[in-house]
Amino acid sequence: MTLYLPRTTTAQITEALAAERHRVGGGAMNLVLTLIVVTDETDHYDAVQAATEAGREHPSRVIALILRDPDTEPAIDAEIRRPGTSGPGETLLLRLYGPLAEHADSVITPLLVPDTPVVAWWPGIGPTNPVADPVGRLANRRITDAHRAADPVADLLERVRHYHPGDTDLAWTRTTPWRSLLASTMDQACGWVTGAEVSAEAHHPSADLLAAWLAQRLDVPARRHVSTGPGITEAVLVTEDGPITISRKDGRVATLHRPGRPLQTVALSRRRVAEYLAEELRRLDSDEMYELTAKFMVERLSGTEVSA
Repeated sequence: MTLYLPRTTTAQITEALAAERHRVGGGAMNLVLTLIVVTDETDHYDAVQAATEAGREHPSRVIALILRDPDTEPAIDAEIRRPGTSGPGETLLLRLYGPLAEHADSVITPLLVPDTPVVAWWPGIGPTNPVADPVGRLANRRITDAHRAADPVADLLERVRHYHPGDTDLAWTRTTPWRSLLASTMDQACGWVTGAEVSAEAHHPSADLLAAWLAQRLDVPARRHVSTGPGITEAVLVTEDGPITISRKDGRVATLHRPGRPLQTVALSRRRVAEYLAEELRRLDSDEMYELTAKFMVERLSGTEVSA
C-alpha cells in the first residue's frame, strides 16, 4: 500500500512514518541502513526498482530524491511505500521542487533511520566530488556510476582525483567476477606472469580498472585493447609457460584456456544494476582495494599522482 502526501513537509512525512511504525509494531527497527537515491524523473523507476531488489538482501529505508524543476516554487510531493509493498524495507519517493533540490540534505536528515549507516547512490550522472555534495556529506558510503557519463573514463578519472574514503563506483563492481576468476587461475600452478592484457569496448572504465588492478597487483605491464564488446571481452595473463586466456564474446559465457590443459567453459554473465548495488551494500567501510586501484589507474592514464 502506498501513502501519497502531495505538497507536504518533512514534519508531516515523519509523523506518517511514526504512525506506520506504531501500526506494524516498530518494523523500522529491522532496517540496517538508509539508502539515499539521488535521481530524476526519467531514471527514478529503474533506480527505485534496483534499490528495492537490493533491499531484499539488505532491508533498508530507501529515500529516492527526485529532483524536479529548480525554477518553480519550493515544494515536496511524497510517496511512502509501506514494508511488504515491494520489499522488506520502507521506500520514500520525495519529489523536490524549486530551491529545495539544492538543499536536499536538510529535507532528508530527519528521515534517516537512527543509528544506522547511510549510503548515497547516484544512478545517473554523479557529482565530481561526492563527499562535497550536500547528500554525500551525510553518507558513510557514496556510490556513483561512471558508465552513465558522456565520457565514462574521463568522468571516473576526475572523480578519483577527488577521492575520499567511502567513495566507490559501479565500474569497479563490474570487475568483481573477472577479478575472482583471474585470481582463481593463479591458485593453480602456472609459469611466472610477465604481462597482462584486457580487451573491452571503447570508453569502458571497468576495463581500465581491471588492467590497473592486474598491473598493480602483479607488478607487470598491462595493456588495454579495444574490442567490439559487449563490456569486457577478454583478459590474458602472459606467463613463461604461455598465455592464460579468459574470453567472453557474448556477455554470458566465457572460455578459459590454460597452456597444456583442455578448454574450460565458465559462467561469466553480465549482471544487473540491482546485483551490483547489493554487492556494494555488503560492506559499509571504505574499499581500500578500489582506492589503490583507482588511483593507480589515474597515474597510468594521465601520469598524475593522486594524493592519499
